[in-house]
This record gives sequence, C-alpha cells and structure tokens, in this order.
Amino acid sequence: MADDERPREDSSQESRLTARNVWALTATSFLTDVSSEMIFNLLPLFLFDVLGVRTPLIGLIEGVAESTASLMKVFSGWFSDRLGRRKGLAVIGYSLSTMAKPFLYFAAGWGTVLGVRFADRLGKGIRTAPRDAMLAGSVSDQRRGWAFGLHRAGDTAGAVVGLAIALGVLLASRGRGVALDRGTFQLIVLISLIPAVLAVLALIFGAREVPNEGAARRPRLSLNQFDRPFLLFLGIMVVFTLGNSSDAFLILRAQSVGLTAAGVLGMMVLFNLVYAALSGPAGSLSDRWGRRRMLAAGWGLYALVYLGFARAGGAWQVVGLMAVYGAFYGLTEGVARAYVADLVDAGQRGTAYGVYHAAIGLAALPASLIAGVLWQGVGSWAGLGAAAPFWFGAGLALLATLLLAAIPGRTGAATS
Repeated sequence: MADDERPREDSSQESRLTARNVWALTATSFLTDVSSEMIFNLLPLFLFDVLGVRTPLIGLIEGVAESTASLMKVFSGWFSDRLGRRKGLAVIGYSLSTMAKPFLYFAAGWGTVLGVRFADRLGKGIRTAPRDAMLAGSVSDQRRGWAFGLHRAGDTAGAVVGLAIALGVLLASRGRGVALDRGTFQLIVLISLIPAVLAVLALIFGAREVPNEGAARRPRLSLNQFDRPFLLFLGIMVVFTLGNSSDAFLILRAQSVGLTAAGVLGMMVLFNLVYAALSGPAGSLSDRWGRRRMLAAGWGLYALVYLGFARAGGAWQVVGLMAVYGAFYGLTEGVARAYVADLVDAGQRGTAYGVYHAAIGLAALPASLIAGVLWQGVGSWAGLGAAAPFWFGAGLALLATLLLAAIPGRTGAATS
C-alpha cells in the first residue's frame, strides 16, 4: 500500500496519549538536559585543565562510559517488549542518572569521573529504548516524525538553558571566564541537581503507560527477528558512528584555536539553539519527504562540517562551524529514531531501539579512542595534528551517506 493510501490512525485515544505522553516526555528530556549540559560540556575542560588528564584518556573515559552502558540498552529495550510496559524502566533510568551526578562534586581524579559517567550513561541505557518505544507508540505512523522532532527540540532547548546557566555562573565566578577552576565546577554541579530531580518527577506524574501490541509475542533477544532493511540501517549507523567521536574533541578543538571556557559555553549555546530550532520542522518534513532523504542531507552536511573543523584556524570559524553542526543534529537525530520505528513491527520496537542505541554506543568506544590517537599520535606524525580525527570523520560520513541508498523501502513507512 502506498504511503498516501494508508488510513490515518487518528483517534481520541491517540490524541490523549499524544497530548500527555509527547509533552510529558519532552518536558522530562528538557529538564534532564538542563541538568546534564550544565556539567558535561565542561567535563572535558575539567579533566584537561583541572585534573591534568590527556586526550587519549579523555577519549577512553567517554568511550567506555558510552559503550559499556550500551549493553544495558539492548536488555532494557527487550525487557520492555517482554513486559509490555515501558514507563517503569524509564523512571529507573532517569533516577539513576540523577543520583550519580552529585559525586562529581567530590571528583579528585579521573577514576571518579569515569565512575560517574558510567553510572549516568547506564541510567541512559536503561531509559532510552523504553522511552523511545513509548514515544513511538503514542502517535500514529503519520505523526511519528513530528513527535520525535518535538522531543528532540525540547531536549535540545534544555541544553540551551543549561549551558546559559553554566555560562552565567562561570562569568560571575571568574570575571571574563578565562579558565575553569574546581570551585566553579562544583557550584555548577550543585545547581544541576535541581532540574535533574524535577525531570524524574515530570515523568512519574506526567506520562502514562502505552499498551504494547506485540507484548504477547514474547520477543527474542536476537538480530534474526529483524528484517533486512533494519539490519542494513544498523550497519550503516555503525560506519557513520566510527567517524563520529565524542563531542569532547570538538570542545578541545575550539579551545585549541583560542576560545576560553566561557567562549566554549557560548559556542555550545549557539549549537543547541540551531539544533532545537530545526528538530521539529525536520521531523515534520520527514513525515512527508522521507526519512532517508533527510538523513542523507544531514550526513552530507556533517562531512562538510568536519572538513571545516580539520582546516579551521580561528575561533570565529569554529563557532560558525558549530552552528552548522547544530543543523546536522536537527536534521538527523529525531528523524533517525523515527526511521527505526518505520523499519520494525510495533512489538519489536523496544528491542529495536535497544539494539540501535547499543550499536551506536559500542561504536563510540573505538571512535573516541581513534580520535584521541589521531589527535596526539598519528596526527602529529603525519603533520596533521588536531585536524586528523576530523578528516577521518568526514570520510566515513560520506561513505555512510552513499550506503543509505542500499536500504530498500518498507511498505507504508516514510522511508524514501
């Protein structure tokens, strides 16, 4: 059946779930990002400038935190399919991340930071797949891009607010914000706990459980249950992610061309403003234009941005590139998650989201390690220096963009 021939699944029940769940989940992500972005964008500078940790170890911390916790995403997504319930796991995940953050106040070495990052990402691993499946199940196929786009916009708007608060604290504490010190970082950690707690409360009291139509199927924890289009997309995402190292390296790149800690926060505010502004319209456009076209456009833009980072020689260039980098995220993040739901059956969504996020997270470990080695190892030997990881990332992004054409369409999904 062609896309425009599908009956619209618009009912009063869907409208109620949409009004309650999409907005409640968006509010939860908004508050969580207010909290997280206050501290985690400063974490690379805290590690590098205050604790004296070098870039290969920073890459290891980021990669291990993401990749180890990614294993939980698979189990959590599958378990939510098996239970036929999503909300409880999402609440546990958000709560764990909230409880981990206070320990950054006491961090005196990289081991504590690694532990906090692991616990925070473990919480994200528990909540992400059930939450995304819950969001996908709250709307019809024809509004899925809109729902994920709105959710991403709210998430990113929270990042803008969090960064603005951190920037204000930094400027108030350090005058011109030339450098980050331990006391300022600790104060920001304490402030971040308020929105983190509010996020958990918003989820508990705002969202409603979504019935899982496929719960009775007793889904297997295996890739064999998925059709070829989803598996192809999964492989392509791994290729792309291997060149998409932690954004900590973008922050360090900005510092390397002269941006102060305050300048880095201002740059990240701009990045997130662009990201938030484009996420909603991009999600809605993907409902009509097709997910693959949106992803291809976004990944091509990513390649251009990384080529720009490789050649950037001034602070203004990096700030401009970071704004365009926000456009890449706006065009792709919500759209990719909606695309996953297009490619699998309703009863497989929890497991599919778990596998999807886990594949990206597991690829993040070698991606961040490669970036760290390229920055201070191969890059120096080859005369490329800090530009080396960005040349590598641009090349893999272009390859992944070309591979998207190999994915066959799925009847009734906005996948073109």
